[in-house]
Amino acid sequence: VMGEIMPNIVNNLIVVVTLEMAHAILLEATLSFLGLGVQPPTPSWGLMVSEGKQMMLFEPWLVAIPGIALFALVLAINLLGDGLRDVTAPENRS
Repeated sequence: VMGEIMPNIVNNLIVVVTLEMAHAILLEATLSFLGLGVQPPTPSWGLMVSEGKQMMLFEPWLVAIPGIALFALVLAINLLGDGLRDVTAPENRS
């Protein structure tokens, strides 16, 4: 049974796992930004953006760098999941 079911669900499983990983990262950053997540001195990109928003007019990189890093990480995870799905897709096997 596992030999017949697993090849058909592995693509969906890869997509769901990578999307949920990206969702968890964004959720943690959002909660930290709002003050409901990790507290200082624990590092978090949401906390870095939250602490940098007071100085955003004078030092915009304090908000931009963690925000861009967070965006790049989530995009990379989604692209990795999409690439793995394409590689393991049964319709692409010969």
